[in-house]
Amino acid sequence: MRAVNYRRSLVAQAVLLATLPFSLNAFAQNSEAENEQAEDKETVSPRMEVIRVVGERAAHRYDETGSVIVLNQDDIERVQPLSTEDVLRRIAGINVKGEEETSIVANFGIRGLSASESKSLVLEDGVPVAPGLFIGNDRYYNPRIQRMGGVEILKGSASLRYGPSTIGGVVNYITKTPDDGVTVSARTGSFNMRELTVEAGNTNSSGDAYMGVVASRASSDGFMDKDYDMTDIMVKAGMALANNQRVGMKFSYHDNTANISYRGLLLDDYLAGETYNPAPDDYYIQDRVAFDVNHEWDLSGNITLKTLAYWSNVSRDYWRYGVDTAASNDAGRWVYTDSLTGNNRAFERFGVETRLGIFHTLMGAEARTEFGLRYMQEESDDTRIVATRDQDRTGVNNRHRIDSAESYAGYWQTRFEFSDRFAVTPGVRVESYEQQQVVLTQNNASAKTTNTEVLPGVGATYELTPSMQLYGGVYRAFSPASNGVALDGLTDQNLDGERSTNYEIGIRGSAERVNYEVAAFFMNFANQVVTGNSDPNLSQSNAGETEHYGMEFQVAVNLGAGFSVDTNATWIPESKFTTGDFNGNRLPYAPEWVANAALNYSNNKLNAAVVAHYRGEQYGDPSNLEAIPTGAAGGIWGGLMPSYTVYDFMTQYEAMPNLTLYGSVKNLTDKRYIAGLRQGIYVGPERSVEAGVRYRF
Repeated sequence: MRAVNYRRSLVAQAVLLATLPFSLNAFAQNSEAENEQAEDKETVSPRMEVIRVVGERAAHRYDETGSVIVLNQDDIERVQPLSTEDVLRRIAGINVKGEEETSIVANFGIRGLSASESKSLVLEDGVPVAPGLFIGNDRYYNPRIQRMGGVEILKGSASLRYGPSTIGGVVNYITKTPDDGVTVSARTGSFNMRELTVEAGNTNSSGDAYMGVVASRASSDGFMDKDYDMTDIMVKAGMALANNQRVGMKFSYHDNTANISYRGLLLDDYLAGETYNPAPDDYYIQDRVAFDVNHEWDLSGNITLKTLAYWSNVSRDYWRYGVDTAASNDAGRWVYTDSLTGNNRAFERFGVETRLGIFHTLMGAEARTEFGLRYMQEESDDTRIVATRDQDRTGVNNRHRIDSAESYAGYWQTRFEFSDRFAVTPGVRVESYEQQQVVLTQNNASAKTTNTEVLPGVGATYELTPSMQLYGGVYRAFSPASNGVALDGLTDQNLDGERSTNYEIGIRGSAERVNYEVAAFFMNFANQVVTGNSDPNLSQSNAGETEHYGMEFQVAVNLGAGFSVDTNATWIPESKFTTGDFNGNRLPYAPEWVANAALNYSNNKLNAAVVAHYRGEQYGDPSNLEAIPTGAAGGIWGGLMPSYTVYDFMTQYEAMPNLTLYGSVKNLTDKRYIAGLRQGIYVGPERSVEAGVRYRF
């Protein structure tokens, strides 16, 4: 494989410093020696993810034509996250709607897209993790941060290679590959939180095979008594089949029982400072089993074939009690009946993806071309069990339907390097899929629909100086309408996918002790599907259009003597509907400003940071209702949620080479704020204290 130009590598490493409000030293520790070690490990650890980061951190960022953020395990550990969204909310361009502190379901939006309906693709080691990409319900599983060794966020034309649902971008979580030996991490904290993670790995004597396990157990009484109990196990293994072939495998199991619900506090109780669980008997019960196998084959010095196959099965039972609306209004809080409903769903997915990469020359320019193909099947078994409190989650299934989808995708992309400073990357992606719904409780009545999307794009990078790079691009992205919308009323609604034409231009670089990145973007979102309809005559005319434009700013300053400052801000002056019933209104969960700032200190053994997170005011629904309802109103809750700022303190100390102590105080000022609205008010977590220890045997 062609070596990366050294001067380019320096530019790429410099611009990485401005990507996140973590310590500059966190990135500085990714030294050349560490990179070489990571590259050496990659040759003996045959883990072939569709998105490769480890060992290619600098080159990867330089080659991308859009805004890209790459985090490693040290970056994650400095945040001391309880969930993936503890990491994401510190990233420029991302707004998190935190419904509970462990983020059991994903709630985030990118660049002005609503955090309540993400149009971004979430992957783990290049594999889709959402239970249903084409059949809906994409938020019913969120990976656990305890097994992650890195995170990659791609925005702009950098996300063209992946799909579907890449309008906002791509978030790819990279799982850990444990080093040889055993590492034990234990943490405890507020709300009786307890967490234990064990990592064990081993490489054979010849260095061409490895195996590793990451197992974690976490439980808590939860903020507002929203208890949870989680088990997460991952096993990874790989070996070299020959000098030019490697295979890797991963098995994962996740089990979770959480006392969460759609219901929040009613307004008067929120204003009174109440912290009780508004739905004490509602439970979300989930388990997931998944298996991936990947193969990498170096066909020659310039040609590589990568193949990835994956399977997963997700089960999600959601048991919720009915409410007495009149009694709830009188009491000022939810009053429940004995009626119990289980909206219980199981999802199964199988997919295979292959990518052929070729280094070559074309029209006198060095080029790298990649061709990709993907085939995927998805199916969900959707039941609704009607029961009572005494029946204890057993009863009549009065809604039983099977949703399925079969999809094909292909893409081509070529990066032309016309000089050491200028490169252009055109490409095109095609997504074709068929959706079907069968309703067993209606004598197996069924309906089908098909759709094909052609998604072209082009991006470019230009090195203005050895320490400054200009980048930009334009591409089309889409998100498919789910089965429930596309086949509403068992009628083909003839809905195309939700489409967006995205534009981006940015500059990134460094100057002495300052590192920076500024990006401007515009998204013209057409054919947005209106959900929540039950009219069998619903058609494409009910779709709407939105537009989003804004800027992202990232600046990091090395103050010297171990101190540094990191900041980022996202400014989105427009994120609005431009047609339809909500014409002129701002999208829900799309604040004008989101910002982060951190003051960091780091020496050889001690790291500490005070971090501020600001979220501007935002609406809870597309009608832009400003007053939060006071009673137990049904349907979607709206209202204007005030802005807030939360401060966190985090530190870790290397007491011995194999022993690290760490701790945090989150929400230092005990700020009370509204995190989200949905049948009540979701309250942001109050001040919490956590302490942990990590020991390597």
